[in-house]
Amino acid sequence: MKKTNALRILDKEKIDYKIFEYEYDPLEGSAKAIAENSAISPKQVYKTLVGKGNNTGILVAVIPSDATLDFKALSKVAGNKKMTLIAVKELLGLTGYIRGGCSPVGMKKKFPVFIDTSIEIHDLIYVNAGQRGILMGLNPEDLVKVTAAEVVDICVKEAE
Repeated sequence: MKKTNALRILDKEKIDYKIFEYEYDPLEGSAKAIAENSAISPKQVYKTLVGKGNNTGILVAVIPSDATLDFKALSKVAGNKKMTLIAVKELLGLTGYIRGGCSPVGMKKKFPVFIDTSIEIHDLIYVNAGQRGILMGLNPEDLVKVTAAEVVDICVKEAE
């Protein structure tokens, strides 16, 4: 396996991680499906979403694979009135990553990163390592540190 930019950054920062390789299926490429097919809890696999705020421009959200992004909450904490996800065709040019291989670590530019507070209950989480078919497992605090992320409540809450 070739080292991705995200993995090289973790090496440079001396951050411990595990590599988890999986067979990428374009029809079942969601983070939740990857978790379920890999016997990893969907609550431990986090997906990376790239959006654009009306005031701040590009921003990155990292949420559990089984959760839904709360656009209003993210807009508010990021200082926007509204935001949208960027088009898939813009992803590579902005981040250096393709859909299904987008990591919050090692994007072309440093964008503001917001990680959902659910990360705090885990000792180990998995995020994409910058290429389809590779997840990196690491301590949530290390992910927050390496991405200079804000940990905020940005997921839609299920009705109880």
